[in-house]
Amino acid sequence: MKKFFSEFKDFIAKGNVIDLAVGVIIGSAFSGIVKSLVENIITPVITLLTGRVSFTDLFVALDGNEYATLDAAVKAGASTINYGLFVQGVIDFLLTAFVIFLLVKGINKIRGMGKKEEAVVEAATTKVCPFCKSEIAIEATRCPHCTSEVE
Repeated sequence: MKKFFSEFKDFIAKGNVIDLAVGVIIGSAFSGIVKSLVENIITPVITLLTGRVSFTDLFVALDGNEYATLDAAVKAGASTINYGLFVQGVIDFLLTAFVIFLLVKGINKIRGMGKKEEAVVEAATTKVCPFCKSEIAIEATRCPHCTSEVE
């Protein structure tokens, strides 16, 4: 049992677990910012563009009656299939994913501005025999094709 707790302590103390915990905390804070952006800025603009269509009031009452709103159906105690809430959830997910994509793309662009691509020059591994013009290993002192001595 003591060995088990010792292993657990070692696991918790590793940097990866701490990094993961920090990532989750930062991610949840970032999620709040993105959710606020989507709900308070992007969704109202889309609602305005789509003619104020609200998906949240789209539902089917399973008791056979018709209700003006989802709230009225819930107050009446009717079971409902809330497909509008599902559609709204999908739209919110897509908008959130798009906003995160744009933010990450922007952050990556800012990070890349300071870095210039360095040309990677590979060291030559072959040379050309001056006598027969064949390609030979750079360390060769004699051409394997024409047997001439090369420098």
